[in-house]
Amino acid sequence: MNEDLLTPDAGGLYCQAGDFWIDPLKPVPRAVITHAHADHARSGAGQYITARDGVPVLAHRVGQPEDLQALDYGEPIELGASRVTLFPAGHILGSATVRIEHDGQTWGVSGDFKRAPDPTCRGFEPFACDVWLSEVTFGLPVYRWPDTRQVMDDILDWWQGCIRDNRPAVLFCYALGKAQRILAELHGRIEAPVWLHGAMKPLTDCYREQGVAMLPARPVSEAPKGEKFGGSLVLAPPSAAGSPWIRRFPRHSSGFVSGWMRIRGNRRRRGYDRGFVLSDHADWPALINTVADMGAKRVITIHGNGEVLARHLHDQGLEAECWNLRQTLARPADNADSTPA
Repeated sequence: MNEDLLTPDAGGLYCQAGDFWIDPLKPVPRAVITHAHADHARSGAGQYITARDGVPVLAHRVGQPEDLQALDYGEPIELGASRVTLFPAGHILGSATVRIEHDGQTWGVSGDFKRAPDPTCRGFEPFACDVWLSEVTFGLPVYRWPDTRQVMDDILDWWQGCIRDNRPAVLFCYALGKAQRILAELHGRIEAPVWLHGAMKPLTDCYREQGVAMLPARPVSEAPKGEKFGGSLVLAPPSAAGSPWIRRFPRHSSGFVSGWMRIRGNRRRRGYDRGFVLSDHADWPALINTVADMGAKRVITIHGNGEVLARHLHDQGLEAECWNLRQTLARPADNADSTPA
């Protein structure tokens, strides 16, 4: 019986055949990065390998790596005794899934992914594999996403109400991926410019520089002194809620865009006026359909609570299990302690 191509260790998800880690949890000699979100891309690796579309955002997040290899989607690379290929994940700009081939085995790994169309990035592309490591951020049957256009209609209706009431419409969303997706989804549907929290501007600039069409947007810091933002749409990261920054928007109405808004209690607990269900992750049906599309007979759930999905797949006749990668960080591992080259 062949040994597993990937094993969880103190560095994260390690491939011995290729001597690399996927989205490592700490500095390692060689890292394959699926995308630039902070829980997947960290500074300090000796070498970075990532999809070409994601290089600008990755460089903004971790600094310009001295040893960076950018791959086109579908372009294979030999790493040690393994063959690695990146495919579009549909999560954010430059996001990728990873195919690893070695000794007759083919493993597929997701960082994060979604199956819904997104104007800011390449759509998910399935490929055949024997083992599929699937994220399960929303790995419960309750998580089923509404049509994106309907969600954007709801956002526009809320914004129009704020315009009528001369109130700022402060929409909280994640600075990388979600903010740019909202600007792109609204492009062509409305002409009004949008204000951005400062943390969002450089990331949005990365998207524009790669040709992603979005609504015009200006940082709040450039607003005239005394501006009250009545009727304006303002995008801000969740960390800005309750901060002194939010005082710039008197009488504002607040909304939050996230898959977590599928559970109404989350909106009430977080104190938002409106919740809009729009996620950059796969929902429950997409998780199950993707397993079928990949053709895997064995599924390993990662990046979330995967017990429910694993049980469901086991009941369907598949071999399924959960790996909690972050629990391994406290365990010693010789191969993770080597000095980056």
